[in-house]
Amino acid sequence: MYAVEIDNLEKTYAKGVLRQRVRAVCGISLQIEKGEAFGFVGPNGAGKSSTIRILMGLARPTAGTVLLFGQDAMCPDARRGVGYVPENPCLYDYLTPFEILEMSMRLHRTRDGAISAHALKWLERFDLAKVARSPVRSFSKGMTQRVALAQAMCIGPRLLILDEPLSGLDPIGRREVVDLLAEYKGQGGTLFFTSHVLHDVERLADRFGLIHEGRLRSVRSPSELVGAEDIVIVRSQGSNPLSGWHAEASGQWVVEVPRTDLWQKLDQLRTNGHVLIEVKPTLSLESAFMHVVGRG
Repeated sequence: MYAVEIDNLEKTYAKGVLRQRVRAVCGISLQIEKGEAFGFVGPNGAGKSSTIRILMGLARPTAGTVLLFGQDAMCPDARRGVGYVPENPCLYDYLTPFEILEMSMRLHRTRDGAISAHALKWLERFDLAKVARSPVRSFSKGMTQRVALAQAMCIGPRLLILDEPLSGLDPIGRREVVDLLAEYKGQGGTLFFTSHVLHDVERLADRFGLIHEGRLRSVRSPSELVGAEDIVIVRSQGSNPLSGWHAEASGQWVVEVPRTDLWQKLDQLRTNGHVLIEVKPTLSLESAFMHVVGRG
């Protein structure tokens, strides 16, 4: 039994005054194993959020089937124990984080000892203990995002469905959440998430699905994306100009080269007295997506 099984999924919306039919999802089929972390990658309007809304029973498919652990996603029992964070969480702003977590655990019938103590534990994990009794309406976007993530995690989810989970978080918050999700995955949890920033989540995903114009164009692993691109970025610091390199601020230089030319560029740095700053593959949403979909 798969954690998520999507078969020939389609979703059509009526848009505009003339109610023209727009196909948001076009025949997607996908299986996600229990314990797998799957990244759903694509530009705005590609169909990511529409797919997730159907997974969470918030929209009905026009055609096709969606199963969570073998049950129809429209069935409430299928979604019990499924943690969900939308791209823009809309929480009851008159409630406190403590009340929101307690409510979530009761709705999911979480059995983890004292509910209050369990809620406080997760608020501490997300650095929210000091504001546990404050209404959410006074929170920043980043704090609201952390409340939503704590709410999803506190139920002990068998599956986490996250739509842009790192949106609104500062660099420290992003790192902490990625570490927490890696811990969840290491304990056997299943992840289905979207992101515009592939670099932040490359360590989490076992596979990526690249979606464009409602169609799933490719499913592959991060290592396959790196290998397919076969280009690396080299950045250095030095006062001497380098032929073929681009100057950046504060005496930094950068160049993109095929992997086969990497050692030649490193020798060039050493000869000109430069200090190597970084060497990294061009693993980014743009490069991976353009390689698979093509500029056409």
